Amino acid sequence: MFDRSGDSAYQYQKFNGLVKFFVAALIVGSLLQACQPKMGKLLYPEKGLTVAFYNVENLFDTINDPTINDEEFLPESKVGWNSEKYTHKLHQTARVIAAMDTLDFPHIIGLAEMENGTVVNALSSEEAIKKAGYNVIHFEGNDPRGIEVAMMYRPVYFKPLYAGPVMVSEATTGKSYRHILYVKGVVATGDTLNLFVNHWPSRYGGREETEDARRFVATTLKSVTDSILGKQPNSNILIMGDLNDNPTDSSLVVFLQAKNPANGINDNGLYNLSLKPYAAGEGTLFYQNWDMFDQIIVSANLIKPEKGNIKAGDQLMVKKDWMLFKGSNGIAKPNRTMSGTKYFGGFSDHLPVMVKLVRKAK
Repeated sequence: MFDRSGDSAYQYQKFNGLVKFFVAALIVGSLLQACQPKMGKLLYPEKGLTVAFYNVENLFDTINDPTINDEEFLPESKVGWNSEKYTHKLHQTARVIAAMDTLDFPHIIGLAEMENGTVVNALSSEEAIKKAGYNVIHFEGNDPRGIEVAMMYRPVYFKPLYAGPVMVSEATTGKSYRHILYVKGVVATGDTLNLFVNHWPSRYGGREETEDARRFVATTLKSVTDSILGKQPNSNILIMGDLNDNPTDSSLVVFLQAKNPANGINDNGLYNLSLKPYAAGEGTLFYQNWDMFDQIIVSANLIKPEKGNIKAGDQLMVKKDWMLFKGSNGIAKPNRTMSGTKYFGGFSDHLPVMVKLVRKAK
């Protein structure tokens, strides 16, 4: 378990330079790797390893945390966020996770909008997904509302070697954003995966007014992936998350430089698997129109493997009828938990996305 919510030794300082962070990350990662308990032989699913991402929409407990603004998720709040609603939210979220893959539970799943490590652990223990045997990776964040990212993984399929937060802070202004969760690990084929779980700054206040924040996070992430690819050009990188931008927005195209795989794999950069479903009119959340904010982006080696044994398929949408409701305009959209002070008891305002990592054909 990597849940270090209360462990000050794992609370990273905000480095002025990303290079300083990454050097420190490698040092801590090697120490962590040395301390890892020996595990049994890893398994690789016959139909491929499923990596999923889900913004669960405000999975909060009912306990007041004085260090964050969680007042709207307390029993005395206007929505009356009590134990019954919290338990229902856990059940609903687990139900979606259990339905993501018809063959098996997801083997690795990135999560966004979790309040703390307690709720992630509670989710992993839900009856609907308990058999998956998920372990949790979570680090306490600095978001004023306590909106955090996390990962659940199945230890018989994936062995983490390093886990830590990539801090995102502007050196000139001191302004900071939610950290990016970085997990490096191995699978049964012997391949190493570099996984990044993201939740970029929202568009609250206006898309154009807030786009610089997302561009800065994209630039930070690009620096980290460039460092990895600079050392090992054939590295397997998988970026997942709610990016609060569409695949064609400048934060993705210009700043992260996530290219369209349909145009060919001509270098060892990053390629956005969400461009294909987005071009087909699909999306993961609906506000006036469908937006594809939840995305999966991979390095070239996961699309056209030069080295290694696994290959990424298409980004898939998880869109069950029971996860949706029809509004007054007749459009079926995600059935969310709440909106403002109105409680609906649904699932989330986002739909999950996933990708299969299959064995490369011999």
